[in-house]
Amino acid sequence: MSDAPLRVGIAGIHGHGASHVAAAIALERTGSIQLAAVADPRPPESGLEGVVAHADALEMIDREALDVVVLSTPMHTHLPLAHAALRAGAHVLLEKPPTPTLADFERLVAASAETGRSVQIGFQSLGSSAIGAVRDLVVAGAVGEPVGYGALGTWPRTEQYWRRAPWAGRRTLDGLPVVDGAVTNPLAHAVATSLAVAGATTTADVADVRLDLYRANDIEADDTSSLIVDLVDGARVAGALSLTAGARAEPCVVVRGTEARLVLWYTLDLVQVFRPGSALPTTTAHARTGLLENLVDHVRLGTPLLVPVSATGAFMRVLEAVRTGEAARPIDPRHVDRTTDADGDHRVVRDLEAWSERVVLEGRTFRELGAPWTAEPPTA
Repeated sequence: MSDAPLRVGIAGIHGHGASHVAAAIALERTGSIQLAAVADPRPPESGLEGVVAHADALEMIDREALDVVVLSTPMHTHLPLAHAALRAGAHVLLEKPPTPTLADFERLVAASAETGRSVQIGFQSLGSSAIGAVRDLVVAGAVGEPVGYGALGTWPRTEQYWRRAPWAGRRTLDGLPVVDGAVTNPLAHAVATSLAVAGATTTADVADVRLDLYRANDIEADDTSSLIVDLVDGARVAGALSLTAGARAEPCVVVRGTEARLVLWYTLDLVQVFRPGSALPTTTAHARTGLLENLVDHVRLGTPLLVPVSATGAFMRVLEAVRTGEAARPIDPRHVDRTTDADGDHRVVRDLEAWSERVVLEGRTFRELGAPWTAEPPTA
């Protein structure tokens, strides 16, 4: 491999894409890469002098000789743009979720194999050494026998959030799958991280997905969600993932055991073990490797990828279940509070946090627990 810096192009540089730009600039200072080009319908605001700017991602891929392409674009564009980058000889860092359908995911895996180019998926939490630490603790018996795994995320999102783009909150757009709901996009990290902790990575690791999805907002997709994922090894993952909370709570992955409970605060890379009789949990902090840095090391040095596309198949089984399952059921407005703050207008599902905690700790869906909004609305 040449010692010359890898030429990197980034498609989608605003919003979350700005974090990829920052990561690339930091790596550029080490001499390992050159940020050669960016693509976005909105031009760069500042700080990218000397970088070629394109308005279109395909144009960037076609015109620039790139070693690595970062795609932070709407999900329904992921497969065609990734295909184009792979065919052009580039390795790809692809934002989550990988693709809007399982069939597209399988095409992406095949394209990576056929071209001999790697695809890393942007589940940043899976770049944390906390994942391996949790699995080691479970194997070592830190919680006793594992009883169940859980993913908990309760965030607020404004009504304006669901109007930020044509694809926001949609199941389809112009006949194409989009699948932009709480489970599959904003809180997809919780799903992917809980599955990784439970040892599920491939599509074959998932036996069944049971969904219980609702919406308080005027959208097509889910914003108040619970689900159960049964794995082929007998383990079970329960998720409570919603965007209708009154305030943002730190999301986490929970491992319930016969002797203790373990909590991974995956955005903070912190692991806590709560043992009966102990006043305070045992807490450890863990390092995280940036996924672009890891992909660059993979290309230059052969370092194993942290989140290869093939290792996100279990998550794709969940996404496919959401895509092909029943649409989220509307929540009766009697169970929803309307609030306004500096961020905008919110729809808040009453007592969401308490019910969500029960989903994760008891391994049952909202409907199975009898959450009030799951009852059928009264007939006129």
